[in-house]
Amino acid sequence: MNMRSPVELKAVSNPPPAAQEPRVVDRSIGDFIGELRQLSNAQIEQVLAYQRKHGVRFGEAAVALALATREDVMWALSKQFHYPYASGDGARFNPELVAAIDPFNPQTEAFRGIRSQLMMGAMAADQPKRALALLSPDTGDGKTFFAANLAIVFSQLGAKTLLIDADMRTPRQHQLFDIPHETGLSSVLSGRAEANVVRPVPDLPSLYVMPVGAVPPNPLELLQRPAFGLLVHELLAKFDHVIVDTPASIYGADSRVLAAKCGLAMVVARRSVSRMKSVHGLVSEITRGAVQFAGMVVNEH
Repeated sequence: MNMRSPVELKAVSNPPPAAQEPRVVDRSIGDFIGELRQLSNAQIEQVLAYQRKHGVRFGEAAVALALATREDVMWALSKQFHYPYASGDGARFNPELVAAIDPFNPQTEAFRGIRSQLMMGAMAADQPKRALALLSPDTGDGKTFFAANLAIVFSQLGAKTLLIDADMRTPRQHQLFDIPHETGLSSVLSGRAEANVVRPVPDLPSLYVMPVGAVPPNPLELLQRPAFGLLVHELLAKFDHVIVDTPASIYGADSRVLAAKCGLAMVVARRSVSRMKSVHGLVSEITRGAVQFAGMVVNEH
């Protein structure tokens, strides 16, 4: 008999619309900066004259003349190359979301590098589609920071990406993205809410976040129910990538249960903070099961 859980379809009964294909518009950096800074024709001519005289790019000339900032130039580049990026100074984003604020930051480049490795390996197109669970041995290892920024760089490819905050012990994703969190994963798993639990992220059109919702008194019991596995299965059919932030392993078996239901796991440790014994123990537990191990990242954040 083919039975369907009520969670299976109703958890995201109103799925976010598919990301539209970017429309290529042949506009110059000068056009974008001019609009952003509302430069007059005289000021644009001043920038062009400086550009010709010194043999530099329009953005460099505008910055040299104090008619634009470096952040303005990065924003203009993001528009020209259809790269989702926080406009202006990125003040509306939490400083931890470096991939949304500064696309040329070395940390952002590191996240892109990890994304590339995953897409050529455990998350390659010829591999079974799985959700990626991010685990860490202890609190303060930077796992939530890592999960948020990894989700951002995946979404910047134009792929619909969902970040699930499954850390029902110390949830933080709703704070980082400044999204409502009255309902979320716990509401779905407990059967109290099945709609409006997936939140779009403004300025990052391909990124969505499912917060924890109310912190339950019985997180492990909720996660061990079949509902979470069914929910992940449904979400993988609606999103290109699903990334799951899990509780630190010191809180118990939550993270390992989540990893088993996601099918793919990566461990995040923190340099000079994480204890090697704890890291080795967590990796050993993951690799003994049926979960595919995607690797370990040593975080300096």
